[in-house]
Amino acid sequence: MNLNLPNMLTAGRILAAPFIAALPFIASPTARGVGFLLYVIAAITDYYDGWLARTRNLITDLGRLLDPLADKLLLFATLIPIFVLMAPPMDPLVPTRAESVDAARLQFQTPWGSVGLPWWIAAIVIGREIFMTIFRQIAARRGVVISAIGPAKWKTAFQSLWVGSAYFWFFASTTAISAGWSSAPWRAFAYFNGIVGTLAMIASVFLTLYSLALYLKRYSGALAA
Repeated sequence: MNLNLPNMLTAGRILAAPFIAALPFIASPTARGVGFLLYVIAAITDYYDGWLARTRNLITDLGRLLDPLADKLLLFATLIPIFVLMAPPMDPLVPTRAESVDAARLQFQTPWGSVGLPWWIAAIVIGREIFMTIFRQIAARRGVVISAIGPAKWKTAFQSLWVGSAYFWFFASTTAISAGWSSAPWRAFAYFNGIVGTLAMIASVFLTLYSLALYLKRYSGALAA
């Protein structure tokens, strides 16, 4: 087993995923702060382990197996709490007895109102990842290697910014409630974080669909042939 440094970092992301998923459901500043820090570390190591493997020629079969698994686990680990905590009020897919007392109450705050995570956006993001996983496996069996394209890399970057903004908002808003913050500077910060998170979410969804269209245009003909 080639458990080198990049693979160890990837394995660490896999082990951290359950904690990243669970901690936001604990309505305390400490738990949500730790959840935010774990996500930031996971996002940084996601980039760093790939860069390390490429630059130091440490790419292994184990890494090829673990890295996509870690990416998918991290995606699900973050979208589940984000959907439950940020879904629009009365969303039929949010459990009526969600474990967190903040279910559907922690949407981004912006000057134009609250912005949550509708179910259809979560479906687009998850559906695209599932489809591309299957699409890549079919291509690999036919000897076609599907490499990451520019829009897909930008999609990942904006998605990380969106998720990071949401996780930070869980921590910051819980801290504000505990400390009784309600001043104008706090509201300005809440709006800033909300605008960044909302714009990053919109860009991520657009690039999710755009990169998928480019993949299909570029590789569907080769696979059909």
